[in-house]
Amino acid sequence: QVQLVESGGGLVQAGGSLRLSCVASGSIFRINAMGWYRQAQGKQRELVAVVTSGGSTRYSDSVKGRFTISRDSAQNRVYLQMNSLKPEDTAVYFCNSLLVSYGLEYADDYWGQGTQVTVSS
Repeated sequence: QVQLVESGGGLVQAGGSLRLSCVASGSIFRINAMGWYRQAQGKQRELVAVVTSGGSTRYSDSVKGRFTISRDSAQNRVYLQMNSLKPEDTAVYFCNSLLVSYGLEYADDYWGQGTQVTVSS
């Protein structure tokens, strides 16, 4: 059993900052990547940022230069520092991990329950 739990969402004014955290726990053998996705009301879920086990990062064009993803591999944690927030960043943010559980030979996707981020204008 693997669980991803997010924290750090909330309401912030445009131009402000928030920091999201996510911790993965359970029967984890190896984490290949961790990342953040978001889903705004009425829209499809989209990638925000991802960091691999090797430290490589990737961002969506809409958040480049404003958001920073980081990880603590020892604690199976990933963070998303969000600066210069805009109303269009309002969404439910989901933590994601591509990982291998004990007893399995393949990696699978796991998701957190999501945390709401609301940016007021």
